[in-house]
Amino acid sequence: MEVSSVNHELRHRKLTPLRVIRGLICLLVLLSTAFMMILYCGFFSTVVLRLFSVHYSRKVTAFFFSSWLALWPFLFEKINKTKVIFSGDDVPARERVLLICNHRTEVDWMYLWDLALRKDCLGYIKYILKSSLMKLPVFGWAFHILEFIPVERKWEVDEANMRQMLSTFKDPRDPLWLVIFPEGTDFTDQKCLRSQKYAFENGLPILKNLLLPKSKGFNACLEDLRSTLDAVYDVTIGYKHHCPSFLDNAFGVDPSEVHIHIRRITLDDVPMSEREVTAWLMDTFQLKDQLLSNFKSEGYFPPHGTEANLSTFKCLVNVMLVLILTGGCTFLTIFSSIWFKIFVSLSSSYMVSATYFNIRPEPIFNFVKTSV
Repeated sequence: MEVSSVNHELRHRKLTPLRVIRGLICLLVLLSTAFMMILYCGFFSTVVLRLFSVHYSRKVTAFFFSSWLALWPFLFEKINKTKVIFSGDDVPARERVLLICNHRTEVDWMYLWDLALRKDCLGYIKYILKSSLMKLPVFGWAFHILEFIPVERKWEVDEANMRQMLSTFKDPRDPLWLVIFPEGTDFTDQKCLRSQKYAFENGLPILKNLLLPKSKGFNACLEDLRSTLDAVYDVTIGYKHHCPSFLDNAFGVDPSEVHIHIRRITLDDVPMSEREVTAWLMDTFQLKDQLLSNFKSEGYFPPHGTEANLSTFKCLVNVMLVLILTGGCTFLTIFSSIWFKIFVSLSSSYMVSATYFNIRPEPIFNFVKTSV
C-alpha cells in the first residue's frame, strides 16, 4: 500500500498555489544570486584574472559558479522531490570528456548538472547551444562567463567560431565536460515524422524516439580535442511520467522521475575519419533508440542506482554560502560607497557588450608574444 501511494503521488503532482509560490521564490533567489555572482565574481574571474591566466581564471570561475549551479540540483532533488536515477557505467571524477546526449525537451541540459555535481565537474561543464539563448537577460551573461559555445545551427556559419573556442579548451590541467546534442533541436512528434521521412528517402535507420543525429559538430570536437580527452560519454535521458518544460521544473510538477543512463566509451573505440565517425554516431543513436524503447516499456534503464543521493547537509551549507556571498554583494551595491554603484554599472555594461560581441580577453603575455 505504501509503494502504491507513492506511485500515485508521483503520477499526479498537480500545480497548486503552494507550488507556484515556492517556485516563484526559488526563481527569484536563483535570478538575484546569479546577477550578483556575475557582476562581482564573474567580472573578476573572466576579465581581471583572465588578463594574466586563462587556467586560473577558469579555476576561480568554476569555484564560484559551481556553487550557484548546485542550487538547481538542490531545487530539483530536495525541494521539488524529483527522483534522479542513474544507471549504466560508473563515471570517474574530474575527467576531460565529450558528452553526447539525446534532446527530449528544453531542460535536458539542466539535469546533467545533477551528474556533474556528483563528479566535481559542475563548474567545468560547457554546452554547445543555440545562439538565441545567449540573449537571455542575466542567464545569457552566465552562459558567456561559463564559455558555452553558441551556434546558429548552420555549419558554414558556425564552424569558424566553434573551432576557435575549441582551441582554447585544450589545456589538460582544466577538467572539461563538453556537452553536444547531435539531434540539433529538441524532440517533438512532428519533428520525428520529418526525420523519419528523410531517413526513409535516404536509406538511413528509422528512429522512433530520436531525431537523426548531425555529425559535423561532434566530429569537429573530436578532431580538435581528441588528444586531450579521457573518454566519450553516451548519455540517454528518459522522463517519468511526463516530459517537463522549464516551468514544470521550477514549480515541481513534472517530471516525477528522471532516469539518466551513462555509457563510457574510450577514445580507442571511436573511429578517426569523418566518414567513420558519422557511421559510428548513427550506430550509437540506434542503440540509444532501442534503449529508450525499452525504457518506455520497462520504466527504467538497467542497471540502475549507480550514483548516491545528494547530501542534504552539503546542499544546505552551499545554499547558505551563496546567499551570504550575494547578500554581501547586494549590501555593498545598495548601501556602500558610490564606487560600488559605478562598478556595478560598468560591469553590467561590459557583460552586455561581451555577450553580444563574444568578447573574451586574452592574457597580456599572449599579446606581448604576438607583438614581438
